[in-house]
Amino acid sequence: MRFLILVLGALLVLSGVAAAQTSSQSSAKTIGTPQRPQIVPSMIVLNANGAKLSGRTLTLDGVSPNAIVFADRPIRAAGHALTAHLLAEWGDGAPDSFAKDPPNATVSVLNKANASVADIVVVLKAPKLEGEKLTFDVVVIEGDLGQADGPATVFIDIINLPTARRTAQRSAWYAAAKQR
Repeated sequence: MRFLILVLGALLVLSGVAAAQTSSQSSAKTIGTPQRPQIVPSMIVLNANGAKLSGRTLTLDGVSPNAIVFADRPIRAAGHALTAHLLAEWGDGAPDSFAKDPPNATVSVLNKANASVADIVVVLKAPKLEGEKLTFDVVVIEGDLGQADGPATVFIDIINLPTARRTAQRSAWYAAAKQR
């Protein structure tokens, strides 16, 4: 009889612990909701130690091995992609290749001497990456880099162009919660 009371007591204690765990789990805060990644139009940012324009060639020296990729409202997501993966978007193999419809970009370079910034707007074509040196054939839309000799940032705008699908699938994305 004493054994039966001990067994019943143990079962009651265990069921109480299980109920407490279930109720605490049901009130646990959810951090994010796993979702299948979406491919959305995004902006791409490349950083480099410097940029020079010579004729129709833009040269980025000390280009970062990764690019920043971000989407605006309503998605509000950002992440990283390897620069080498990004450059695959200019490959001829896909119908939505940047080789067929190249993106515009703003190249912004700091001028160390007077702390000013020089900007140009270009169409980016035919990238070539050799180590930390990245070159593009460009069509200059407006602006001039002049003697700017500092760090450079390239803002690639793919609005109204094919989404960078290959890059999006190989990127690390961090999505913010939707704003109300």
